[in-house]
Amino acid sequence: MKRFKSKLYSKPRKYLKFLKLTGLFCLGIILFSLLFNCTWKLYVNSQKPVDAFLVLGGSINREFHVANLAKEFPSIPILVSQGSDEPCIWVIFKQENLSLKNVFRESCAKSTFENFIYSVPILLDWKVHKVKVITSGSHVYRAKLLAYIHLSSKGLATELEIAPEKGIPGNNESRLKTFLDVTRSLLWTIPSQIIHPHCSEVTRLDNIDLYYWRTNKFGCEQKHNLNFDLLPEGLKRN
Repeated sequence: MKRFKSKLYSKPRKYLKFLKLTGLFCLGIILFSLLFNCTWKLYVNSQKPVDAFLVLGGSINREFHVANLAKEFPSIPILVSQGSDEPCIWVIFKQENLSLKNVFRESCAKSTFENFIYSVPILLDWKVHKVKVITSGSHVYRAKLLAYIHLSSKGLATELEIAPEKGIPGNNESRLKTFLDVTRSLLWTIPSQIIHPHCSEVTRLDNIDLYYWRTNKFGCEQKHNLNFDLLPEGLKRN
């Protein structure tokens, strides 16, 4: 009877031991991937030219700035994370006679942390190597830290560019918020090696539904710098 019980109890122990070893093996692979990305892959990609622009939402000046960059580098894809309403960005590029095919806007992010959570998988799908992150001077400290953590953990090299501003954008650069964003970003580097959040609201600029805005009002900063005559008639602006 005792021998039967010992055999009965030994099976769960074997399964638990197997699960532990499997978990440690998987964790080892994830940590190795993170180490490889942050060292060799990051070094190799840092030697390459910028092949994507990432605009962090928060000020329309950042979108004006990336439009100026697009004049010089028309083939480089642009990802605007949240940012201004779609018609505003559409007008910025349209009035400069720039192609809309390389400009995308994701609408899932609600914070700087989520800017990177949702943008990094898109950049990986584009198979880019080096990303120029565009933000404002008042937002640069937190953006720089989070950009380095999120992009470097995937082996993507980073450059930061500050868009010229008048006044202070809406991003609140408090120390507590920066600390919390950095902390959860560092924690995210491990699961992010296998988890890639998908944003279902990514729109290419030449595919936006301008007529949707007939019944949904939109607002733009710096209205005096935008030629709204380019938009179809009937669009409702705040």
